[in-house]
Amino acid sequence: MIDRVTEPDPSVPGRALIEAGAPVAGSMCSAAAAVVFESSSVAVQVDPRLAACLRAAAAEAAPISIPRERVRAGAVLAFAVEHSVTLARSARRLRNDAFFAGRPGARPAAGEVLEGIVTAARLSADERRVRHLGYLLAEVAHSTDVDAELVGRALRLAEQLNWRQLAILAGVGRRDRVPMPMAALDDEPAGWNAWAAREDVTDLQRSGLLDPPVTARRPGGAALPRLRAADLRLTRRGVLVHRLLVLDVLRDDAVAAALADLGLPRS
Repeated sequence: MIDRVTEPDPSVPGRALIEAGAPVAGSMCSAAAAVVFESSSVAVQVDPRLAACLRAAAAEAAPISIPRERVRAGAVLAFAVEHSVTLARSARRLRNDAFFAGRPGARPAAGEVLEGIVTAARLSADERRVRHLGYLLAEVAHSTDVDAELVGRALRLAEQLNWRQLAILAGVGRRDRVPMPMAALDDEPAGWNAWAAREDVTDLQRSGLLDPPVTARRPGGAALPRLRAADLRLTRRGVLVHRLLVLDVLRDDAVAAALADLGLPRS
């Protein structure tokens, strides 16, 4: 956790941008800005290479004039700092490959990834997603098995998902610790909200994020067994989104709400 709070410094636009994220990320934004812009005077540290990238990204995003987009841009960088500190405390080291180095004819991959994530956060009207986009940035910075192209794929997949779908993926991903309900899902719920929730599950299956895949019944064939929440599994695509967005820490109450929308009790 980052808990040091400093007074805003409007003379440093990039720092002011991170501090502007407070409506989404809370008072932690001031502490995160201090970590990025005052590394020599704060107890909490992030790797200098990551701090330099965050400063550059904050400076580039500083001219954003749409107020709420500015809030989200600052918040996503603050969440990236928060998760980076958590990873460092758990002995995860910043990647030491070419991710932060320049490439022939191109900027470092880190800059490309940062821009993509900040842009995704700016455009995310559902601001609950911003935390996990920031965590995505930190995860990538500490994962040598993830390149910029894979991050782009994860972002494209995530951009298609609403908050309830992310919560469903989170629930399925933690099913070994918190079992999913054994009750069957209603194929044709009567209420609109329940119907939409069931469609969310079907769309996750059709997009290849959840197994088992949707099975079409043949005309005149036997009725198919109804899908149970406990039967759902993450596919490799689902694992990618779950891992990089750090859905393992998505709030339990969000998972419970998604299951309630489906008409299911929490096991």
